[in-house]
Amino acid sequence: MKKIDAIIKPFKLDEVKNALNDIGVQGMTVTEVKGFGRQKGIVEVYRGAEYHIQFIPKIKLEIVVNDDIVEQVVQIIQEKAQTGEIGDGKIFISQIEETIRIRTGERGEGAI
Repeated sequence: MKKIDAIIKPFKLDEVKNALNDIGVQGMTVTEVKGFGRQKGIVEVYRGAEYHIQFIPKIKLEIVVNDDIVEQVVQIIQEKAQTGEIGDGKIFISQIEETIRIRTGERGEGAI
């Protein structure tokens, strides 16, 4: 099993979620986060004054999937979250040692 963490632009969430649902991804955790990457924030002008915004609003998706669909999930996130502009986000993949469903005690891939 693998855990996929994806940081994406907020307006891309529905598109990514719907595409993942279409291939059978049954669950994910979504968190509103703020951060910056290479762009080091943005400068906005409001009523003639410049404001430097260091932490840009993003969405963090956490998805645990079986090894056999990891590449498919990553490809969908890449395709659906990409705008071609700076700040599209990142995808991180980690190994999961064990998964346990709290309600039933079920373990392993069946608990996903």
